[in-house]
This record gives sequence, C-alpha cells and structure tokens, in this order.
Amino acid sequence: MRQSRLPAGGANIFMKIRAKRAEAEAQGQRLLDLSIGEPKGPALLSARTAAAEAVMSEAEVMHAYQYNDSAAVPNFSRRFVRAHLDADLPDDGVDYLPILGIKPILGLLPLACGCANGPVKVATMTKPGYPIPADWCAYHVNVGHYALALNTANEFRFGPGDIASDTNLIMTNYPHNPSGQIADRAWLETICQYCSDNDIRLFNDAAYISLSHDDASITLAQVAVDFPDLSWAEGYTAAKLIGNGTGWHVGAMVGSSDFISDMKEVKGKTDAGFVAPMAAGVLAALETDQAGIAEFREMYRIRLEILMDLMLGCGMRPASQPKAGFYTLWETPKTAFGEPITSGEHFNFTMIERTGVVGVHFGDFLRYAVCADVAAMADDLKAAFKEAAVAYE
Repeated sequence: MRQSRLPAGGANIFMKIRAKRAEAEAQGQRLLDLSIGEPKGPALLSARTAAAEAVMSEAEVMHAYQYNDSAAVPNFSRRFVRAHLDADLPDDGVDYLPILGIKPILGLLPLACGCANGPVKVATMTKPGYPIPADWCAYHVNVGHYALALNTANEFRFGPGDIASDTNLIMTNYPHNPSGQIADRAWLETICQYCSDNDIRLFNDAAYISLSHDDASITLAQVAVDFPDLSWAEGYTAAKLIGNGTGWHVGAMVGSSDFISDMKEVKGKTDAGFVAPMAAGVLAALETDQAGIAEFREMYRIRLEILMDLMLGCGMRPASQPKAGFYTLWETPKTAFGEPITSGEHFNFTMIERTGVVGVHFGDFLRYAVCADVAAMADDLKAAFKEAAVAYE
C-alpha cells in the first residue's frame, strides 16, 4: 500500500498559515493579509532590463551551467558582496561563492560541518524565527539542533551564555526575521570572540541587510575578518534587494577560506549554479541603481511606522521596535473578543476567522508584515483590531 513515508504533522508554520488562509477565503472571508513576507510587484526595471539583454545574448557561457563559478558574470560574488559593505575585505583568508539564494544553502551548512560523517550540534535563531534552518536540521540524521534564547528581555540578541557546550555551528539571522532586530559591531565582536575561542563555525543569513533602517546595523563579514582564527561565513540574496527578486534565485556567500572551501565541495556535488542572466540583472541594479534600492527601503520604513502606530493605538503590545526589514512583532494578548487567548496560534486563527487579518504566529508572538500597502488598508485594519478589543491583563 502506497503512503507517505514522512512523520505525520510535518508542515511548518508557513504551510499551516497558507492552509488556514485558503480555508477562510473559501468560506467568504475578506482577507487583510499581513502574513506575506514577500515584496509585491516586479523587480526593479534596471534589473529586468539588464537580465533581458543577458537572455538575448548569443554568448554560450550566458546559457550554460555556472556551478560554483560565474563565468557569464565575471567576479559576480565578490562584486555582489562588496556592494553590501562599507569597505573592501582583505584578500588573504577570505573566499566567495555564488549561491541560489539563502534557503538552498541552509541545508548544506551542517553537511559542510561534517554531519555526514558524525554528530554535529547546531544552534539556530528559530524560536521565534524563520523555521527553515530548523527544518533542514531535522532532515539530517546526525544533527542535534537547538534554538537560541530570543525574547523581549534580551531584545532578540542571544549571548555567549545561551550557547550550549559542544556546539559546532551557529546559524544566525541578522537582521532578524521576525523581530527586525539588528546586529551591531559590539555584539558581533562578542559572539565572534566566543566562537573563535571555542572552535564554533558561525554563519549569518543577511537576507535583510539591504533593508536596514538603523545605521548601527552591520554585516558579520565586516567584523569577522578581524578574528583570524574564526571559521565563518555570511550569505546575501537578491530576493528583497531589487524590489521583488524572490523568484530570481541569485545570491552570494563570503567567508573564511576553510568554511567556503567546504561549502564549495558540498555545493559543487549537489547543484549546477544559478541562472546567469538573472545574476547579470541583479548586479546591474546593485551597481547602477542604488536609488531604486533606496526607494524600496524607504517605502518599508514608512510602512513600518504606519503599522506600528496603528496597532499601538489599538492596544497591541510590541515585542520589539523593528530596525530592519518589513516585519513587526507583537506579544500575544491575554484576551480578545471578550474571550481568553491561549496562544499565538489561537489569536492569529481567531483574527483570521472573525476579521480576516492574517499574520504569522511564532509561539507567543505574532508577526505582521508590511509588504502590502498598509496605508490603503489602515481603516479596515483599525476596525478589525478595535473589534478584537485586545487586552494584556
């Protein structure tokens, strides 16, 4: 008898939200969807124009496998990474790697740390947080995974005391989804020193670094190069950089030579590289259209202010003040609609069913995104949260 060979109940939070959203819509509920963590509309025209020209190129290399190289877009990874930094990185001890975006490489990181040959302990920022690193760890038999302590009290920045003994790999995500917290230099120096002293590999998912709204926000690369014994890597993606580049699947990694070398071996055996014309479009936008990128960043900053003010006015309690990205994070109310609320999921699903407001629940937190035009939805959102009559006592 043919049947699934995976454990029951394996859907992650995003799969559950999509199912609940579809169910409510099928029942005639008009949705106010703040769950989507994906930019609306197309990519920047500058990126599309350059990508179109690259597609029409008759150069064979533009239409071939790129593997761990980028022959069609010379020196892509170094140029892509450099555009995210304030200064050049040293040539010695640092290497680069083109990638298909962050998601595909998250599962390769434990492999690059040797989990195919023995146990590897991995710490992630997934509670609350983007669940994919934990999902990948769960698929690796030899990986022991735990979530680092992230909460309102520590402002969603863990400390050395939160790192378990015998940890082999830490996968951070700054700027953080969903809290919007950033990493600053002083905090990163503390973490880099601890990882260097304890032989822990350190990786940062910097998918939202181009959407930083605070000047203190800094990349791991800018700090890690000052720690010669640290094994580190950082990943960047065009997904949110060029407007909506989520379907372009273009990015790059930079890191210490040892870590990138291991990533190259694993990645080189498991994928054929990115689509060269899309990479050409991304690089053209990054190097010639910083004004267009800045417009998107400013749009999200303004929308964050609008939604924060609106929800604060309706009695919602923020878990953090977003300093990057396009997410707001809130504590779960104790009561809503005159009824006790037992969890973030309970509140979120109740809001979907009764008002059509769709968020994403992470334990006792609620994430509401501003990818949609929240100003245009403001009256309806205000009415929905006023109807909920939330309370925290």
